[in-house]
Amino acid sequence: VFHQSSGGSKKRTLWIIAIIVLILVIVGAVVGGVVGSRSSHSNKAVSGSSGGGTSAAVSTGAGSQPSGGAAAGNKKGATDAWGNPLYPTTTGSASISTPTVLANSSLACTDTYSFTDTASLTVRNEHPLLFAPSYKWECLRTKTIAQDSYLSFWNETIFVNASKFYDMSPVNYTEDGGLSGSGVLDVARQVQLRIKHWGYAWKMTNDTKWVDRAWLELQTASGNSTTGQYFGVTGDNWNTQHWLDLAEFTVAFGIGYDWFYDAWTTEQRTAIMWSIIELGLKYGLEVYQGASAASSYSWWDKVDGNWNCVCNDGMIVGALAIANEDPTGIAKQILPLALANANTYCAYAPSPDGTWSETANYWYFGTTAHVQMAAALLSATGSTQNLLDVNPGMKLSSLYHMYVTGMQGLFAYGDTGPNKYTATANGLMFYGSQYDIPMYTLFQRDRADAPEPMSMLYYDPQVSGDWWDGLALDAHFSNTTGAWVSMRSSWTSTEGTYVAMRSCSLTGHQTHGDLDAGDFVLDALGQRWAGELGSGNYLADGYFTSEDQNAERWIYYRKRTEGQNTLLMGGLNQNVEAVPTTTYGSSGDAQNALVYNVANSSTAYFTTDMTATYNGTSVKRGIRMLNGRRQILLQDEVDVPTAGIQWRMHTNATITMSNGNRTATLTLDKQTMVVELLTPTTAVFSTAEPVRLSTDPTLPTDAASQDQPNPGVTVLTITIPTGQQTVQVLFNPQWSDFSSNSYITPATVALADWSVTSHE
Repeated sequence: VFHQSSGGSKKRTLWIIAIIVLILVIVGAVVGGVVGSRSSHSNKAVSGSSGGGTSAAVSTGAGSQPSGGAAAGNKKGATDAWGNPLYPTTTGSASISTPTVLANSSLACTDTYSFTDTASLTVRNEHPLLFAPSYKWECLRTKTIAQDSYLSFWNETIFVNASKFYDMSPVNYTEDGGLSGSGVLDVARQVQLRIKHWGYAWKMTNDTKWVDRAWLELQTASGNSTTGQYFGVTGDNWNTQHWLDLAEFTVAFGIGYDWFYDAWTTEQRTAIMWSIIELGLKYGLEVYQGASAASSYSWWDKVDGNWNCVCNDGMIVGALAIANEDPTGIAKQILPLALANANTYCAYAPSPDGTWSETANYWYFGTTAHVQMAAALLSATGSTQNLLDVNPGMKLSSLYHMYVTGMQGLFAYGDTGPNKYTATANGLMFYGSQYDIPMYTLFQRDRADAPEPMSMLYYDPQVSGDWWDGLALDAHFSNTTGAWVSMRSSWTSTEGTYVAMRSCSLTGHQTHGDLDAGDFVLDALGQRWAGELGSGNYLADGYFTSEDQNAERWIYYRKRTEGQNTLLMGGLNQNVEAVPTTTYGSSGDAQNALVYNVANSSTAYFTTDMTATYNGTSVKRGIRMLNGRRQILLQDEVDVPTAGIQWRMHTNATITMSNGNRTATLTLDKQTMVVELLTPTTAVFSTAEPVRLSTDPTLPTDAASQDQPNPGVTVLTITIPTGQQTVQVLFNPQWSDFSSNSYITPATVALADWSVTSHE
């Protein structure tokens, strides 16, 4: 369900936990087990579990955390294995307050630079100009770090990591699956991560050791190593075959040029500028102008997703960095082209309700790039140039991220992507400031991925309050392109219940989705009982060619319907052209206390009609919380054909059967979940291995195109008898404060009659 290629500190055999297990700032998105070869990492064309590859000694935000900000009784003190904050179990004398911004001149940083015409894209005539002009660095050094515990803690962590990177050799040009596979994306992002840290350290200390080390890295990454270290094909060192690589290198060099501007010699500065032009911007201009030379790699300029965001980010940051010194004029030529493209495509990656078009993990890559573009434009031109406003859904994408974050990681449906070396959720701090929604900032500052250089530049220390105060426990994201629900018992406990289910269009996800209508995850007692398998091997034959019904992508177990927590009819995949419908109801609870307990009547439910998904066979599914959100009912109403329908749930738990195989007792990390099959009385539980069926299409013969093993995972199944059937499965977490009499057995209520009060 979850995986970690390597470097994970908590081995929970296979759950692909979607909040990013951190190796530097973030590297993994999984827990335990191995998804596939490392050559399955890349934003679109090559990725596997995530996890992976840097020094495990590098500091993260996990563990001990700052205590300032909110009232002491409300503040979290550490983070768990998934990066979620751990809050006190009592409020004490602290007061609860709504998220707000309290004007405080001692924490405010003021820009005195005057832009005469922000619409003209005229670039600030001074360096640094990317993200943080001189006034911001001065403010950090002399005012805010000393007065804000978050900034102080992050600053310390950044310097620890900068020092660790300092001692490493220049990043090696290691191809992942070949240049046209995953290319050198990890390489590019590691270079960028280092340059950000050393650039930050230089601006804060004026110690030239950071300048010297940054120069060695940039010189090597431009293909000009003085030691003969190989760094790609001359003239295409940054790899146009996998354009994400080129874009991330361009960001790294843009920041290196700008943040170290006054430290470079004229020769160094000129060399970096020409690398940006010749290895980056030149190829971007070909894409925007539709040059025939770019035909093999220009597809990204017309997609709504992370690729468009990342690639345009590289062009905008690189162009802004050198705009005032560029003798060729290419920087000023490319700026309006890249901006127009980003506003047309990247900005529309979220649907109108904020759900990211690809997956919850790809949200990280897309929003990191979107925020970098907007923040760079704001500091360099005085305006975000409509990147934040052209699609109202972008304002809601932070809310999407908050709700898709469960108690035991993300609802990690679909592909999970490559290593998150530079991709964090810290864009929430920028969004919080620009959209005037301090809740976003307050939510993110408590997370384990918060300590990194960009946080220092995005964060407004004038925010105050408790991010969860007044926040609804449940949310229905209803746009059919990505319809799903999020339900929980608390925002501040990691031991309660969290349920998420999706039922939406199976296309339009940039070939990162699964055939997973009706798929769900379930957290309780600090464990994930039903989880996701995550990515297949990004190098597998045909993995990204299409989302069509007969696409080769759908032959792989982790992408097939049988690899999801849903219903499998006749061993066949769901219909990709179907658009399920959904309904939702909630008692409307909003958290108003740190230690929050709901009433017994508190509930939420989600139903979906998936008849079209199963080619006209009547299939409806519903899930709801019961008994004060302490029990979960999953109900299916199906007209089972002779081909048969199987109920499936993937779990890391050990399963023991009883009551004639109508009760399954799941145990995981010393916790217990009792699962009861209430109806039909003629059905029983069984178990299966998480492997392809004998009737599945034959896989290609090459090694990359084989299904990854799923060690530690068991599939809990029910073979549903033919005819019209109602299947009720009741999940009973074994709470320490519950007796056997505390649990309820719900009545059978048709899904069409479900309401907030239908099960009272």
